[in-house]
Amino acid sequence: MGLGLNALAEQRRLEDIFFVGRTEANILDPDQLNRLFEKLKPSYVINCAAYTAVDLAEDQIGNAKAVNTNGSANLAKICKRFGAVLIHVSTDFVFGGDIAKILDENDPTHPINIYGITKQEGELAIIAEEGKHIIIRTGWLYSEYGNNFAKTILKIAQERPELSVIADQIGTPTYAMDLAGCILNIINGPQEMYGVFHFSNEGVASWYDFAKAIIEIRNLPTRVIPIKSSQYATKAKRPAFSVLDKSKIKLTFDLEIPYWRDSLVTCIKKINATQ
Repeated sequence: MGLGLNALAEQRRLEDIFFVGRTEANILDPDQLNRLFEKLKPSYVINCAAYTAVDLAEDQIGNAKAVNTNGSANLAKICKRFGAVLIHVSTDFVFGGDIAKILDENDPTHPINIYGITKQEGELAIIAEEGKHIIIRTGWLYSEYGNNFAKTILKIAQERPELSVIADQIGTPTYAMDLAGCILNIINGPQEMYGVFHFSNEGVASWYDFAKAIIEIRNLPTRVIPIKSSQYATKAKRPAFSVLDKSKIKLTFDLEIPYWRDSLVTCIKKINATQ
């Protein structure tokens, strides 16, 4: 069984981990990346950088491609040159979502929006470089940090008596801290296995289910109303079904993955503690 996140954090000392942002590590600037790698000489590189504004990407194709495709290719090249393992966070949006099937790593990809297309291109660029890489597809990420669906629902629910939320898009809410724990487990584990893997929390939910659980756990009186995707127009089309099969990552790295609602309870407790 894999170690918990806290144990892993203690095992890998904080001073061994470098947190660098766009200013220090612009993935669109190969020369800057080269200088940074010369200085830090990393064994592993975790790429969380992405253009994630799904609707804006439909109009800002160049920006999405620059970050999601070209930036990923730049990192793959520099990691191969320095012998570092690239752990790249990808997305369930590489799938079309038109078939109600739990998706494994061998299922054909067929993205239906610019965000998904550029993320798929990023995956292919990394694979083509033939360096040591681990691509982790995930989706529906949330946490107590930053802007995300869970925090948005909590905010709006305290301002309105009812919310309308899409009920015909199906996936799995994924707590970002569980994903972080998975990545640390991979880094600290004895296995050296590379390739494409899927990770999300266990279980299946719609956005409506996710929102309703947030409201219930927080014990708010807000009414949640299920609606169809056709009733909530967006610039980019979303996959209707993107539930990921985690069998490969669980078996390869000896992981136990929490049920999505259990992790949501943990996250909301942390959010409550800061308010």
